[in-house]
Amino acid sequence: MDLNRIRIIQGGMGIHMSSWKLAKAVSLKGQLGVVSGTAIDAVVARKLQLGDPDGNIRRALEHCPLKGVAQRVKERFFVEGGKDPGAPFKDLGSWSLPMTRSRIELMIAANFVEVYLAREGHDGPIGINYLEKIQLPALPSLFGAMLAGVHVVLMGAGVPAAIPEILDLLADGKEASMVIGIEANAALDVPAAIVRLDPSEYADGVLPVLQRPRFIGIVSSDTIARSLEKRAPGGVDGYVIEHHTAGGHNAPPEGIGRSRRTQRLPTDPRTILTLRRSGGSGNPIGWVEDMPLRKDWPSP
Repeated sequence: MDLNRIRIIQGGMGIHMSSWKLAKAVSLKGQLGVVSGTAIDAVVARKLQLGDPDGNIRRALEHCPLKGVAQRVKERFFVEGGKDPGAPFKDLGSWSLPMTRSRIELMIAANFVEVYLAREGHDGPIGINYLEKIQLPALPSLFGAMLAGVHVVLMGAGVPAAIPEILDLLADGKEASMVIGIEANAALDVPAAIVRLDPSEYADGVLPVLQRPRFIGIVSSDTIARSLEKRAPGGVDGYVIEHHTAGGHNAPPEGIGRSRRTQRLPTDPRTILTLRRSGGSGNPIGWVEDMPLRKDWPSP
């Protein structure tokens, strides 16, 4: 996929606002359609319990390389004709440590389904968006999306420095791990938490060959971008820069005590280029989301 030809990156709006239908429509126009991976396990589980009336989820599950995982998810959640209107949905419970295998399998299958449906029937680019702050589902989510051949992983809401290396490991069929950001509490003796995922544990026989997707960090300042450059083994392929004018995520600068450096964002495209490595894919490129160019802001 030639990222240099992409001029529009559709926003990853959760939960299920950026559905596979929206992402597919954008991708069919030659731009980067993006599905939201946030809480996609709950979305897929509920749609199956409603009977999956259009059959899309079941059709996608039929193409999942992990046949056992797909079958168990279908058996657990699918209700022929839909559940009784007065009956509650199955309680998935909260994400917790240790993670249950059934919850991990649901997350793998759900991410596969969403990306598969977005990619079905065309060759356009598809990405998936996650939040760094929602860490526990990250490994099975990435694995499921990669099983469906996702082209790009986008992540913000933090500094997702571990993700590029995780993508490398999963693409090689190797076990990946991630340190979970738990606040230390000496009185409760809370150790550092590490989650792991070994792709071979979920494969039926030979693990399918996975393509390593590109990784794009979503950042709100040059400071975060520089931090990713230094801390991310495997490298960053590009950035989406969210100024407060993008809406929803970043409030406008306020307060007298802040330095000008932490308040501003680079707006000249040349500045964005200096914050990015090409990753061996050709000329560097940067993306700006809903961000006006201003000549009066200083360069880094």
